[in-house]
Amino acid sequence: MTDQQIKQLAARALESGGGVVRLMPTWVPRSFCVPGRRLRLHPADLYALGAHRGGIDERWFASTTAADNGPGTPPDEGLSYIYVDDRNKVTLRDALAEMAVDILGREAVEKYGGWVMYSKFFDNMYPLPHHLHQSDEFAANVGKLGKPEAYYYPPQYNFANDTFPYTFFGFEPGTTKDQVVDCLKRWSEGDNGILRLSKAYRLTPGTGWDVAPGILHAPGTFCTYEPQRASDVFSMWQSLIADYQVVDWSLVVKDVPPDKHHDLDYLMAMLDWEANIDPNFKANHYTEPTPAGNPAAMHEAGYRENWIVYGSDFYSAKELTVFPGRTVTIKDAGAYGAITMQGYGRFGKHPISAPSMIRFGEMTEDEFFVTCDAAKAGVQITNASSTEPLVILKHFNPGNPEMPRRSGA
Repeated sequence: MTDQQIKQLAARALESGGGVVRLMPTWVPRSFCVPGRRLRLHPADLYALGAHRGGIDERWFASTTAADNGPGTPPDEGLSYIYVDDRNKVTLRDALAEMAVDILGREAVEKYGGWVMYSKFFDNMYPLPHHLHQSDEFAANVGKLGKPEAYYYPPQYNFANDTFPYTFFGFEPGTTKDQVVDCLKRWSEGDNGILRLSKAYRLTPGTGWDVAPGILHAPGTFCTYEPQRASDVFSMWQSLIADYQVVDWSLVVKDVPPDKHHDLDYLMAMLDWEANIDPNFKANHYTEPTPAGNPAAMHEAGYRENWIVYGSDFYSAKELTVFPGRTVTIKDAGAYGAITMQGYGRFGKHPISAPSMIRFGEMTEDEFFVTCDAAKAGVQITNASSTEPLVILKHFNPGNPEMPRRSGA
């Protein structure tokens, strides 16, 4: 497809949708994970990409980032596609390459370089290994960007806790670097014992966490909405997951220069040590929703909106609830991606509905991208149900001027 064809298709979708385009579901497998079965993907399609690729445990939103899943990964895995019609589609990445200013506004392009975040659901039956995401300094050594991320646990996708609804973060205060190094040295002995140095927190639907680069974390088994920087770097530090799955050393050094694969000093330097042993870790990283406007005025207008991810220099997110039978017009300060949690109705010119079950390769009515101009003008949203709320999560690029800071920030 030529650049001109890409631009024509993207422009057609934007014009017909009044600045709001539909995005197709983007499914991503992970070979080291077991799907938690809460993504609303049909059970027969959990291994639709082949058992050798692993089960599908992630769905990515508003993504211009290709998944880094190793050999055999299709070049467009992880990329969001704009739905044009039943015969035509174009990646959001290609559309932005041709029309970035039209879609994002000039400030986002000049100040941030374009759309530099994405979000996802990850959904696992078992906990993930204790791991970190590299900072810019260390990611640059392999030609990549660092990855801060944030978590929110939507109640609509957490009807079951699965096997371990707790997440480990960092280390207990008083942990020494020598103790951590000793865990790395014991990698081939089964359980290297790194979780014995950490602390687990019980997960609660409707809350979340902020996780900066260099902080070790072992996410529990809630289905998680995860806004993050547009990067896919990580380093695993736990050798045995839940007494059942061995983690290969190659996942420790996936994003480490080859000459540093066994350099324990280099690996330890990737840790933000003070953040990992912070005695006030929960106070500094736990996130509860905060109103995005005057609660009484919003209720009178027919909706409720909360910031659920905030205080970051890299992204932010809101949860919008439109009350049954109400129509509202919601304005935002910048472009955003949106995913529908619950309910049905209209979203601008488009039908909107949260699916009960999705077949792999099928289109849905639950995901959108809203241009900067459309967001500022306001999107009219109608909840067509007389009993059920319409709930939408919205993820934003850096620099949303309405985003609150975290307490003490």
